[in-house]
Amino acid sequence: MLNGIHVGLITLFLGIYGLTNNRNAIKLLMSLNVANTGVILLYVSSGYVPGGTVPIIGYGGEMVDPLPHTFMLTGIVVNLSTLALGLALVLYLYREFETLDVREMWEDFN
Repeated sequence: MLNGIHVGLITLFLGIYGLTNNRNAIKLLMSLNVANTGVILLYVSSGYVPGGTVPIIGYGGEMVDPLPHTFMLTGIVVNLSTLALGLALVLYLYREFETLDVREMWEDFN
């Protein structure tokens, strides 16, 4: 049975596969974003408790852990800012080298 942890791991490994096999700078950024989404899903799924209740004062029983959710909200903000900075850098590199292929940029740089 597939759960959030398995889907998070699959998404993480798909992002890592994209990072290792792409030459296009925008595709590299999107692969980094996919890998980060997998990490976020993995951590949020680890805080899930089957049959758990919302962690509010007054409810009894077993509660869901809210700590991974709060950390991953911060991770989403960092992911978004990293993506925006990366896209701005890719735009600058495209204006400088007139290509998005990172290997061609490296050859032109050296």
